[in-house]
Amino acid sequence: MSPAVRFQNVSRRFGSVRAVDGVSLDIEPGEFFALLGPSGSGKTTCLRLIAGFEQPDDGHIEIFGETAEGVPPYRRNVNTVFQDYALFPHMTVGENVAYGLMIKGVAKAEREAKAKDALALVKLAGYETRRTAQLSGGQRQRVALARALVNGPKVLLLDEPLGALDLKLREQMQEELKSLQTSLGITFVFVTHDQGEALSMANRVAIFNEGKIVQVGTPSDVYERPTTRFVADFVGSSNVLPPEFAIAHGGTASWTSLRPERVDVVPESATVAADYASARGTVSAVSYQGAVTRVTVVTEKLPLIATIPAGASLHKDERVMLVWPKSAMVAMGDGA
Repeated sequence: MSPAVRFQNVSRRFGSVRAVDGVSLDIEPGEFFALLGPSGSGKTTCLRLIAGFEQPDDGHIEIFGETAEGVPPYRRNVNTVFQDYALFPHMTVGENVAYGLMIKGVAKAEREAKAKDALALVKLAGYETRRTAQLSGGQRQRVALARALVNGPKVLLLDEPLGALDLKLREQMQEELKSLQTSLGITFVFVTHDQGEALSMANRVAIFNEGKIVQVGTPSDVYERPTTRFVADFVGSSNVLPPEFAIAHGGTASWTSLRPERVDVVPESATVAADYASARGTVSAVSYQGAVTRVTVVTEKLPLIATIPAGASLHKDERVMLVWPKSAMVAMGDGA
């Protein structure tokens, strides 16, 4: 079977800026795929290339085996949910959802029935006659989702659709989106700069930086086994150890990632097991973060961060020892 989306050495330039720079990528049918990266990294431009709102300067794009270059958005079997939802304020909820079907010439009774089904799918049954101004932010997000789904796309594109929601509602919608994608079985391509969103929802994640993909893998792959310093720093939090520090503490002579939650804080005089590494130092900061406490310790060579369960009694300027399994140090090649 052909990939749902295939990029082959795709580039897109805006003047002298290479927004997308030689990207090659396969997204499989039925996959929840996240494009993750900081602002300006190229992820949204890639989404727009799939949608047809942009055309590549170089390379080749396929959607389910069909060439996409030069094909206008309305002829692609994809739909987009935008960050600002782009709902029509003068239309009812039902009319918003059915708008795409109306443009396609679908009969009124059929499009109203399909709009009703789509709203039920996103838990808004009975909202057909309401105005969008009467809805909460989460409800507007669901209407935008229903409007995209009612056309039966083979690929659904989501451009940071949860960005305007508060934390609790965003977490709720993450669960609902993942559940919806699983039940529908269609390909979701989700753009976000939020690592938590990508890790919690996606089957696979592509990490973007400066127009290029720097790593692709499952959420656990990119978190547990980052291949570059950028990925280690961007996806979660990491102690990035220089080669000389890593090899002195039982690792390899390469840039190395050590996640703070793998580091424990113990008394300076504690005994260390053979399969553990250690470093003594002075506590420079203690930050209570609810379920955990973040502790920064300045060792002889460099500052290290440990994330430990909340409740530990630690104080600034206290002498401690950090310990961690040697196996928790992940080599990152050249560490670029």
